[in-house]
Amino acid sequence: MIETLFPNVDWAKLWEATLETLYMTGMSVAITFVLGIILGIILFLTSKENLWESKLTYTVTSSVVNVFRSIPFIILIVLLIPFTKFLLDTIRGANAALPALIIGAAPFYARMVEIALREVNKGVIEAAKAMGAKTSTIILKVLLPESMPALISGITVTAIALVGYTAMAGVIGAGGLGNLAYLDGFQRSREDVTLAATIMILVVVFLIQFIGDFFTKKLDKR
Repeated sequence: MIETLFPNVDWAKLWEATLETLYMTGMSVAITFVLGIILGIILFLTSKENLWESKLTYTVTSSVVNVFRSIPFIILIVLLIPFTKFLLDTIRGANAALPALIIGAAPFYARMVEIALREVNKGVIEAAKAMGAKTSTIILKVLLPESMPALISGITVTAIALVGYTAMAGVIGAGGLGNLAYLDGFQRSREDVTLAATIMILVVVFLIQFIGDFFTKKLDKR
């Protein structure tokens, strides 16, 4: 039955492309999570009436975040080709897609982190300050734990966006399901290959959403 519906699909190749997509997504999500939290904390703490209030720092950081968040991903990949070539000595393969994926996603997630931190009850922060807590303690013991459900929800949205980014990166040789759908499917007029790759991308997206929702509910104490 499956062979009839998908006569041109090489299942071993499809599985390999799926693993490449999972690798690119997993690596970029992990690094984006760390960088996004760092950038988000800087944006939050340097904003008006906060612990590290600094108009200059906030403006510079915010501007950098806005610039990279605004560049369409397909253009960002092209712009970063010289940087990727310098860093990895190649512009092809799953690893070559990581710099663009991370630089494209981290600023997007940083804004989500900033919004999540702004939702933390200011009374809790003030209470921690009144008890003489250091800034590092406030970050690690108050801000991050209180905003964790929103942070997990945000990284889930970012991870799903990154799956889409990997598909675009695949078109220019990064591998993964996007590469399979374009080269083996679209360019060879094999609609069943494109459909199979699309179904696998949807499975990955639904899996990410399920895991994200599970942990968000687990961490939400309301």
